[in-house]
Amino acid sequence: MRAVRAHGSGSAASLRVDDVPEPRDPRGEEILVAVAASSVNGTDVGVSRGELPLSVLRRGPRSLGFDLAGEVVAVGESVTAFEVGDAVVALLGHGGGAQAELALVDSASAALAPDTTAWSTAAGLPLAGLTALQALHGRAALGSRQGAEVLVVGAAGGVGSFGVQLAALAGAHVTAVADAARSDHVRGLGAHEVVDRSQRIGSLGARFDVVLDAPGALTAEVVRSLLRPGGTAVTTRPQPATLLSSVGAGLMKDVMGGLGALGAPVAAPQEAGSAADRPSHASVMVKARTRDLDRLVRLVDDGRLRVPVDDVLPLEEVAAAHARLTSGDVRGKVVLTL
Repeated sequence: MRAVRAHGSGSAASLRVDDVPEPRDPRGEEILVAVAASSVNGTDVGVSRGELPLSVLRRGPRSLGFDLAGEVVAVGESVTAFEVGDAVVALLGHGGGAQAELALVDSASAALAPDTTAWSTAAGLPLAGLTALQALHGRAALGSRQGAEVLVVGAAGGVGSFGVQLAALAGAHVTAVADAARSDHVRGLGAHEVVDRSQRIGSLGARFDVVLDAPGALTAEVVRSLLRPGGTAVTTRPQPATLLSSVGAGLMKDVMGGLGALGAPVAAPQEAGSAADRPSHASVMVKARTRDLDRLVRLVDDGRLRVPVDDVLPLEEVAAAHARLTSGDVRGKVVLTL
């Protein structure tokens, strides 16, 4: 079967569509999916460039693709939630492999696909949507912050585009950071204010209850200047201990604890013995879970959440897809189709 793999690292020239063996038959709780589309994420770029630890630890070609939309073609003997012919979306683990004609998936990492979207749209939902959901409603406990002020940095990208929408759906006042050329895009997603990314972000003042730093661009000093007492900044990038200690120690809790329904009260994450007004800064490690994917799918089918797709390219143009994603002008998701 065809599959995207990175050979070497450092440039898009290392990306190839190889002919590789098909996966084995599914066992236990696994399902085998005929992939129709897979989005390109920052994780793919990091793996292809050799910038992530999982890239360094692997020898030889590295499989790419971490989320997908497709049709179930076989199920393991213990699978009850899915059957052959179901349309699904899923988030794969660190091994990747979604940018291939067939992918073996843990059924606990999949959900029925939206009824209202094409494959190329549905494929843009899992990784970026789950990251934004779990950052805002898990780590930052947005549902418990009535009338919250939320700042979304990198608002025009994949995670940021979902972050703007999910924050607005929760009733927050959303300030988005994006360049002027993409301000209409983020306003269309529900942002109430747009701040040009060339502006000194720290000058906005300490008025935010939640900061979602999608690209991991903010320094500890800027974070401190933005957060109200008790506020939380969440990033997709692991934070060094020195940065964490400057805004509050011991705050690298699992993002999945206490993730509730959108808009429902969730206990705010608190460190034992910490002051309630201490600002916190933490990373979100996205977790593939059916119930969270189901929540996002329902929002899409209800017309409340949009999967913004910037460009759709065939699998063979994976290098061009990476170039588009890293161009600095992307609006939402870049998707590969098979």
